[in-house]
Amino acid sequence: MIEIRRVSPDEYDAVGALTVDVYVGGGFVEPDDPYAERLRDTAARDKHAEVVVALADGEIVGSVTLAEPASRFAHIAEKGELEFRMLAVAPSARGRGVGSALVRHVLDTAYDRGDRAVVLSTQPDMVDARRIYDRNGFVPVPERDWAPVPGVELSTLVRELV
Repeated sequence: MIEIRRVSPDEYDAVGALTVDVYVGGGFVEPDDPYAERLRDTAARDKHAEVVVALADGEIVGSVTLAEPASRFAHIAEKGELEFRMLAVAPSARGRGVGSALVRHVLDTAYDRGDRAVVLSTQPDMVDARRIYDRNGFVPVPERDWAPVPGVELSTLVRELV
């Protein structure tokens, strides 16, 4: 069984390390890229957004950051949308439904808040994550694609709730 709940401060380091390991290990971020430090800084993410964790047998096996439009962690969310970022699932937990459980938690949270949609940005080479997004009804919205820095092209996906 997978438990999903808000991260606790004593788990910040573990969540940061997991997130960096997934993004650097997956080849999505270079180890010396300043973004790696942003991924590691779970305390800041949890202060300005909401970080949730997935646990299996008491072990953190995944996490995701939920950001409201006015949050400093929301880059594409518009009014009435909830954005999620930095989805990370431990390689040892892949294929066990952890990523899907985290995405369903985001969708449920947005629905409970009365949001009309959930949005996210993803890189084209994040194929495992993309399968989860596709299964959960996210669709590309190319007119909202963007580049946070030169050379990093992000695709925007949206899941309408209403």
